[in-house]
Amino acid sequence: MTLTLLTAVGHRHEAQLVAALEVAPDIRVVRRCADTPELLSVAASGAADLALVSATFRGVDRDALRSLASHGVRTIGVCAADDEVAERVLRQLGIPDIVDPGASPDSIAQSLRSLGIGEGLASVGAGGAFSRATDPVDRPAPDLVGPSGAAASGLRPIGVGAGLDPTPQSIAPEESVGSGDDGPVGRVVAVWGPTGAPGRTTLAVSLAALAASEGKQVLLIDADTWGGSIGQVLGLVDEAPGIAAAARLSEQGMLDVPRLSRVSPEVAPGLRVLTGLPRPDRWHEVRAAAMADVLAVATRLAQVVIVDCGFAIEDDEELSYDTAAPRRNATTLASLAAADELVVVGSADPVGLQRLVRAVQDVVEHADVTPRVVVNKTRRSACGPDPERTITELLGRFAGLDVVHCLPWAPDETDRALWEGRSLSEVAGDGQLVTAIRAFAGGWLLTQESAVRRGRRRRR
Repeated sequence: MTLTLLTAVGHRHEAQLVAALEVAPDIRVVRRCADTPELLSVAASGAADLALVSATFRGVDRDALRSLASHGVRTIGVCAADDEVAERVLRQLGIPDIVDPGASPDSIAQSLRSLGIGEGLASVGAGGAFSRATDPVDRPAPDLVGPSGAAASGLRPIGVGAGLDPTPQSIAPEESVGSGDDGPVGRVVAVWGPTGAPGRTTLAVSLAALAASEGKQVLLIDADTWGGSIGQVLGLVDEAPGIAAAARLSEQGMLDVPRLSRVSPEVAPGLRVLTGLPRPDRWHEVRAAAMADVLAVATRLAQVVIVDCGFAIEDDEELSYDTAAPRRNATTLASLAAADELVVVGSADPVGLQRLVRAVQDVVEHADVTPRVVVNKTRRSACGPDPERTITELLGRFAGLDVVHCLPWAPDETDRALWEGRSLSEVAGDGQLVTAIRAFAGGWLLTQESAVRRGRRRRR
């Protein structure tokens, strides 16, 4: 059996590596790729089993590795044994296996051979050509393995495949890996609602501010690629789009907890904000793999990660099937897939309730959690003399919902908060809307004692 390879290696190591491989009769280098498009096109042709990739090869990012994996090409990193920076980049890109070009030709060939036919790899301590991650850098990283599979090759997956489609020939089974300090992992709360401005951003900001006021470390992420507004709502108009910066770092294999903290400024004690895109035509800067990675790192940075999602959840099958084209709604879909809690927001009027009935049925196809449904702007003028009862009965009948939380219509409070660029809890902490939001979040996001205590204070 001949093992076919692609090389995507910088000039520093390419000649040395290829010379070591040429002496092996059963290993053939089919292409020494000059750039990433050439690497991906040859991989798509099915001409190679393995791809040797260095951290300095221009254009290699998460999407490129995802494309290689989708074509059944196993990715192996290349860096010198003493190059800690390059090794760190490769690890953070999700490449667990790394070959040292300075090892002996026989050792390199034997290690590649064993990987190609599904045998175990030489350990670092044994002086083999391969090394394998034993401690993740800051967070889980995906294990990009090829057709032979992790179980057959004797490889132990080192993390979850964040942002990678779990195709049968590309992704190993998930395994939980702790951060360097084995600390607790934060929860992801996705706040989503259908089109029609139901108050999704207002609720997301309020939940984040209330959680931070209880002493929790909170990261608020604006993932709405259609019309992100958290920066404007909180008066952060001069901030660069944090989510674009984080996605760019992820694509380059450089995103970790310290870097994520630098692009998500602290706007209040315990509350960090990753601002959204300033223009909707920049949506392609945040792709699904990068978004999933951002969320994975975010859970190491904060105890609570609240994501303000875009309204659109349609998945274009023509683009998502057998193509690497970016998708407009991939950011929202990745957030919903990663959610530990899902809050669905609707508007309390006939049009908003009709949209909410359909939305609840659609969103559960993309999130593996039971949604907490909130109806915002509840008022008699739109829903009759007993609006809460009307809304509860309607959603129970047409959407099968047993529990619905109604938030009152409080335009004076929301207008003041928006005008001052602050959260509702800062400008109207004892107002009826904040009281209702606090009661809604009590027990699952806020502590039950806090919700009850503050609610009683308001009633006095």
